[in-house]
Amino acid sequence: MPGAPIEIITGRERRRRWSVGEKLQIVAETQDAGVRVTDVAARHDVYPSLLFLWRRQVREGRLGPAGSPEFVPVRLLASSQEPTAQPVRLAVPAESRATGIEITLPDGVRLHIRDATQLPLLRPVIAALRG
Repeated sequence: MPGAPIEIITGRERRRRWSVGEKLQIVAETQDAGVRVTDVAARHDVYPSLLFLWRRQVREGRLGPAGSPEFVPVRLLASSQEPTAQPVRLAVPAESRATGIEITLPDGVRLHIRDATQLPLLRPVIAALRG
């Protein structure tokens, strides 16, 4: 038709909305051995830089399913018992059973979190320990 407007699309559409579940599924595909992030990004029509951002957010615990927090099993030891070789043991210290968290690392270093205002400090500490 003469005079009809022509629309030329030259790249990926901007501002696509991804659900958390879709992001996690795409990020999970990049975790397989031998998979290139750029290939996964192309398959899902997303920029590789955005996929790298999602991967970092998952690593840092900022991107995940909504809901209640996950808990790890805790085993309290009597003071006379030696701890077994575990990567990290979370326990409530005996002197403060009402509030707080104590994390004992395999080398004996203990982290005490007594106040809820200190909880935001816990994520970077754990990320640094995971290395």
